[in-house]
Parts: sequence; structure tokens; C-alpha cells
Amino acid sequence: MRSVRSLLALALAALLVTAPSAPPAGAAPAGPPGPPTGTVVSLGTPLSDVLLIGGIVAPGPNGKTVIWNVSTSSPAYLNAIDPANGDSLLSVALPGADGSYAVAAAPDGTIYVGTYNNGHLYRLRPGATTAEDLGRPIPTESFILRITTDEQGNVYGGTYPNGKVFRFDHTTGAIRDYGNVLAGQTYVRSIDYWNGKIYAGTMPAAHIMELDVASGALVELPSPPGLGDPANKTVFDLNTRAGRVYVRIATAQPGPLYVFDIASRTWVDEIQNAHGLDVSPVGPDGTLYLIQNSELKKYDPATKTLTGTGLTFTGRIQNTRSIGYADLNLPDYPGTSVVGTLWRGEEFRYNPQTGKSEIFQTKVRREPIEILSVAGGKDTIYAGGFLNGGVSVVDPTTGEAKFNRFSQVEALMEGSDGTVWVGAYPEARLYSYDTSRPWSSPEYSPGPPGTPDNPKQLLNLKPDLFQTRARALTEVNGKIAVGTIPDGDRLGGALVIYDPATNTAEKYRNVVQDESVFGLTSHCGIVYGGTSIAGGLSTTPPTREAGTVFAWDVAKKQKLWEVVPVAGRATVSAVTIGPDGLLWGVAGKTVFALAPDSGKLKKSFTLGTTSSSGDIVATSEAVYVSIDLNKIYRIAPGAKSVPTLFVQHAHRRLGVRGDHQLLMTSGSELFRIDISR
Repeated sequence: MRSVRSLLALALAALLVTAPSAPPAGAAPAGPPGPPTGTVVSLGTPLSDVLLIGGIVAPGPNGKTVIWNVSTSSPAYLNAIDPANGDSLLSVALPGADGSYAVAAAPDGTIYVGTYNNGHLYRLRPGATTAEDLGRPIPTESFILRITTDEQGNVYGGTYPNGKVFRFDHTTGAIRDYGNVLAGQTYVRSIDYWNGKIYAGTMPAAHIMELDVASGALVELPSPPGLGDPANKTVFDLNTRAGRVYVRIATAQPGPLYVFDIASRTWVDEIQNAHGLDVSPVGPDGTLYLIQNSELKKYDPATKTLTGTGLTFTGRIQNTRSIGYADLNLPDYPGTSVVGTLWRGEEFRYNPQTGKSEIFQTKVRREPIEILSVAGGKDTIYAGGFLNGGVSVVDPTTGEAKFNRFSQVEALMEGSDGTVWVGAYPEARLYSYDTSRPWSSPEYSPGPPGTPDNPKQLLNLKPDLFQTRARALTEVNGKIAVGTIPDGDRLGGALVIYDPATNTAEKYRNVVQDESVFGLTSHCGIVYGGTSIAGGLSTTPPTREAGTVFAWDVAKKQKLWEVVPVAGRATVSAVTIGPDGLLWGVAGKTVFALAPDSGKLKKSFTLGTTSSSGDIVATSEAVYVSIDLNKIYRIAPGAKSVPTLFVQHAHRRLGVRGDHQLLMTSGSELFRIDISR
């Protein structure tokens, strides 16, 4: 998870670095040309969409029931949606927050929001139009992953990175830190309250803890029957409803929903293929609603039966966090209807009396998306989004962008034949995208019926390799090499060589033992990679002391060598072949060059002051390296060449397009850097 940085003004960017002016007519002949300069030009924000995760159905600003949701952006916004027409009745900024998984309503109608990456708690009182920032309840915690309230209106939250539970006293503002709920568990991902007890679900292993809010005593509930080893499983969702705890141990994809009866202390039911994220409150007849097998179902706890409603969902993600009941006063929706929102801003509703149902797009404003990946093509630029994801095709001159709704995009690359290769999260998926054909993603943004899949999914590396992020791509002898980061609480990434001609893949887990593959490049049939000692969630202690660089012979299917270029540095985040034929890489504040045949260290420069991961790219004339996320150095070929500061500008990712243009991202903004003399 990463923070979303603020947008940078176009005028400041354009003035940052400028090319020298031409000499006047009649002037004396100029001397040798000076070093290249870079002109920074903003191309705007190519990615924008709606992402609603945290939400609840509760009283709103007009006195009627509304759907509350937080839209991800910088800053995030708390939105009140009219369930009758999808209008945005109120949109309140949450300064400093990037988004929220956690929204709750107190009995008096006050709305609370717990956020990330700042880990703050916000409050919106009834009738107010500005949220109060209540600060960070626990100084060590940067994520509030879920909140709930008790009968008095006190707020309880679960946190990361120390797996804590806290209480906020609604009258005094006092914070009680209950501490880590279970040793070794860094996430309290799900939480709810019932009758003086908090029920908390953990990650990276699936444990359910019962906390007495008065005494602070903790008891672990028994694992559900048939769960097996809880390691590398997650209590993704947890709700308390009418004396029962509904616990979904799964991912964003469907999984089993277990039902625990608090009074008898027993597990009483298991519902397969539940989608999450929440089940509805219990209605007057004792039933509740949830999404199961891609359909809204009514669940009767007394008889343990599910009844279909006919309202079905499509796409990869079919989850709702805000689900409840509202009187819509519409002809086909008499009395009380079931309402809720989906992650991409759609509202769904169902009327039990008439059976009428529908899904439609709400009017919640689209927000800019942080750029996670960027790549230059022959005629265009490609940008991939973080969290709410997406792929945009960008005109390099005007910045005009065509946005396509998609998954979180870890890596992008235009191949030699013009095919765009997309590395996605989760499940370390690889896609091929033909830009000459219509975009149609059945998982995220389908085209008209009958439209062929484009992008086309080619690999899913979770089932057999336990990988989650397709972090790096390179082309080698017409094949596509993929470098990955493992899933969950694991160590050990993978190198996968995919052959488009045969639609087959060679898969190598732990190509560097217990290290993830962060960067790739290739030359003359050899794939070179940079690795990190960190695992999927960075929760498992590493077994290695430093990131490495390795060389892999694709034809011989073997590793040629592996070296540690910078002692003690955890990650080699990027590698490239320079115009001098050396293998260049960056590890934190150090840039280095290796002999590609042996891995022998040839050059090393310490340029930065932090350990922030940077990128390194090359043109036919020089190597360009990102240092400290605010400086780009140029290194020309030659034995006596030293790095020179080329551009100073806050950024996250660095890319290249041809020999005369770099690409740079800062938050949701895309820049090109024109290289000229």
C-alpha cells in the first residue's frame, strides 16, 4: 500500500528546467555543445475513476437514509448518496487521508471514518458539512482498517502495522489502546461490536479474537470446522448480527462465510462462495442479505437457507461494504428496499415486495488515480493505476488520455511487435493488449456482447506459484519474462518466461532464494533481475541480508550468476543495460554498474540520502537514475564519467520513451522530460 501524492502545478513544472536559447545571428561560433538538458512538461492526470470501499447505510444530511461511502483520492472524500437516484448529496474532504476501508455510524447519527495512509479518525456530526480531524488515535498505526461503535457511540478500530484495537471515547475524546490482539499478527483487518465485546479478525493468519471492552481480556475463538492451518489465510470480513458473528475467511474473491453463535459458543453454519465485504443488518423478519454465487441472496439464520433475489452481479469484484435498507418512495420500490454500493461507484437495489432490482452508476465524482506504472511506446505512453487501477493510453504531445477501467497495474511494456503487456495485481496476472482492437475486459469493463477479450489474460501465478504482483517485465528473444512478488506472508518471488508463440510458460520459483523479483532487463538472450529480501506483506522476517542481481540464460534454462551489489541494502529496485554495455542498477541511494558476463562490480556511486526505491532507465546516450524520489541523475558512457544532476523534481516512477524523452510520475500526474542540447 502506498500513499497518493499531491498534484504538481503545470507552470512550476514547465519552469523547472529549460533548454538554453539559441545564439543571436552573427555571434561567434559556439564551442563544443554543452551537456544535454531536460525540459519538464506536464501531461496532466491520465487516470481517474471512482473507488468506494469504506461505507455504511445510515441517516444522512436530509434526515433520510443515505448510502455513505468514502471515495479514494488525495484527499479522500466522504460522500452521502441518495439511494433513490444516485445523486451525491454531500461530499466532504478528509484532508491528509488517501482513502478508507472503515466507516461507521453512531446511534446519534454521527459518522466516523478511519483512514489510510495517515491512520486518522474523522467525525462528521449530524448537520455538519465539514469533517473534524480527530488525529491519529495510536501514533504507531498508519492504517485504520475497520471501525465500529457501541450503544453509547464510542468508536473501536482495528489497525496496521501492529495489529491493535483502540477505543475512542465519544464524550471525552480519550483513547484506550488495547494493544496487539495476538502476537505475530500485524493486521486487525476486520472488527465489529456486540454486547460489550469486540470481535476482531487478523492477518496474515486467520484468527478471531474476542475482546472484553471493559477489562481488556482477550479470548481466541476456535477456528471454524474444516479451516485447517490458519497461516496465510485472512479474516477478510467480520460482522456481528443478532448474537451471531459472520466471518468470511477469504480474499477479495469469493470464499466461505462462517457463522458463529455467541451464546452457544459454536459454529452453526458455513456458506460457500460468499463475496463480502459485509452482510446486511438483520431485518424485521430476522433475515439478512448478502452476495453469494454472484447473486444477492436472502439468508434466514433460523433455517440456514438462502433464497435468490434474481439480482446478479458480473465482473471480477462483486463486493459491497455498504449494504442496508432504505425507503425509496419509487413506484417499483414500495416500502423498504435493500440498497448498497459496489466498489466502482454503482448502486444496487432490490425490493422484496415487487422483486424489482437494478444496478446503475451513481453520480459520485471521479477522482484522480495515483500512477503506479508507466511505459513509453513508439507512438504513445501507457500509464497504469494504483489500487483502483486502470490503463490509460496517453498522447505524448497533448496529454490526451483514453482511460480503461482495469485492475491495479504493477508493470507495463510495449513489445517489439506493438503488443502491450500488462502485469497486474492481485494473483500476479499477465495480460496482452492489442491497441488496434477495442478494449473489452470481462472482469472490469466489458465491451458489447460478443466482443473478444482485450486485454487477454495469459497467466495467473497464484495457484501454483503463490505469487501476487507481476512487478517487472522484459522481452527476450520474442518471449516475455515476468518478475513477481509472493502472496501473503511468504518469501520467494518467481521468474516466469512466457512464450506467446506456444502459449506456454516456464516457471521458476525462488530464482533467488527467499527474494522477490523487483526489476528486469534483458540482453543477448540473458534476463537480468534485481531482487528484494522482502516478502508479500513484508511481515515475515527475511532470511537474507541484501537484495541481489542475477543473470538467467533463457535458452539453457539456468541461472548464470547471482551477486550482492550493495551490502546491507534490502532491495535492488531496477536494472538496465547502459549504452556502455554494462549492467546498471539502483539500490536505495546507490547506483552501480556490473559486468554482464560475470556480475563483477565495475562502478558504484552513492548519490542519495534515503533508502527509497528508485528506477533506472537508459537511452543510446546515457543512463538516467531516480534517487531519493526527487532527483534524476544522468550518467554518460566513459571510464571517467560521473553522475550529474539532470532534473530535480518530486516523483515516484521513471520511464523512458525513445532516445530523447524520459517519463516521470508524481502522484496522479504524468510528466515527460524532453532531452535536448
